[in-house]
Amino acid sequence: MSRSKHAGLRRERMQSSPHARGGRFRNLSQVEPDLKGLAPPIAAEFLLKGAQRAPQAALPAHDPRGAWQRAPESGLRVTWLGHSTLLLEIDGLRILTDPVFGERASPLSFMGPKRFHAVPVQIAELPPIDVLLLSHDHYDHLCRSSIQQLAQRPLQVVTALGVASHLEAYGMPPERIHELDWNESVELPHVRFTATPAQHFSGRGMGDRNSTLWASWVIETEQHKLFFSGDTGLFPELADIGRRHGPFDLTLLEIGAYHPAWGSIHLGPENALLAHDMLQGRVLLPVHWGTFDLALHTWEAPAEELFRMAAERSTHIITPILGQPLEPQHSHEPTPWWRDVPRKRRG
Repeated sequence: MSRSKHAGLRRERMQSSPHARGGRFRNLSQVEPDLKGLAPPIAAEFLLKGAQRAPQAALPAHDPRGAWQRAPESGLRVTWLGHSTLLLEIDGLRILTDPVFGERASPLSFMGPKRFHAVPVQIAELPPIDVLLLSHDHYDHLCRSSIQQLAQRPLQVVTALGVASHLEAYGMPPERIHELDWNESVELPHVRFTATPAQHFSGRGMGDRNSTLWASWVIETEQHKLFFSGDTGLFPELADIGRRHGPFDLTLLEIGAYHPAWGSIHLGPENALLAHDMLQGRVLLPVHWGTFDLALHTWEAPAEELFRMAAERSTHIITPILGQPLEPQHSHEPTPWWRDVPRKRRG
């Protein structure tokens, strides 16, 4: 099928989606964050608080390549590579989520949020990847340079409606891309992906706000079931996802870049715990923190608050060091490793 034919079919699917209106996708609850209106109070808080938002020293990291050479004993192993980038090893498959290996979460090489730490491994050092899973098109989840490198690998891509336009522009062969609307599924060899609703927004530049869809994801094999939140706020349909698709062996939930002003589009630690319960999760691994300065909290605050509240609620969480492969079905005590990392003051 020609590239233009692929593009035409995808455009038709986007236009016919029940979740789009006037060429723009919408949240189920019609939440529309007014980011322009939030700018003045957030800028004032930025100037007045001077929050310690970056670590002073390098974060501890493991080299996972030795562990990757051995199959996980339980059939399920996860390696957090920073922010929302994870290597999931699940029943003989390898799935890479939201790969951001670039220096900045930005369209510019000289400006924008710069990562606190080096990635534990480079893309060239990754093992063979079967599926690339992309939640949405924001720069801290969809990195152009990373996609350009991954496009050279014989992998499949699963993503939300509209995101293929970016991927094809970055060199990903269109026949490898599977775009899904909410509540649609795709069956790939030995694994099923289902796009589930999320409460967020999309866009990479001027004028393209909400022109592509954002999604959370159910990943299911014969033996295991995972939930990957992408970016989302807390909303009632998470309980529906739990009833329809749960329980989950592991929930991968975002906890960082939170602030009361945008509580409807990001979970934060407390709402991540509530979402975990709504989803009927067994083990929670926090993501979307500790790599980029995207909010006004201190860099380790999301993990520290989650650690404290999870202990109060007796919620089973795991807090791996960067690059540390863990098997959630084994017994792992969460460790507050971030407490040993010095901080520096910004602003």
